[in-house]
Amino acid sequence: QVQLVESGGGLVQAGGSLRVSCEASGRTFSAYAMGWFRQAPGKEREFVAAINRRGDSTEYADSVKGRFTISRDNAKKSVYLQMNTLKPEDTAVYYCAARSTPASGSVYTDPIRYNYWGQGTQVTVSS
Repeated sequence: QVQLVESGGGLVQAGGSLRVSCEASGRTFSAYAMGWFRQAPGKEREFVAAINRRGDSTEYADSVKGRFTISRDNAKKSVYLQMNTLKPEDTAVYYCAARSTPASGSVYTDPIRYNYWGQGTQVTVSS
């Protein structure tokens, strides 16, 4: 079992940057592939970025590619999402998710593949 707690959300102007973090507690963090998802009001939860257990393979949604960077620090049991050149359409609640997997190189983009979720952190981008 792993518990996930996101932090770092807030209000930022369009064009600005923000970094959200997700800290895990419980079992060995390096046993989990990690992902970031977001949900805007009235919309379904959507994939943002994902990273494998080792931290050397990543995937991004087309809408954030080139602007967002996912990273992880297994020693700190944390995963991060650096968001640059933010747009109003990035406004959403951002969730981190964890999937226990023996496949150290695998990255998962489908939310149904994840076992654990954080409570979310609000990111609001003003125009």
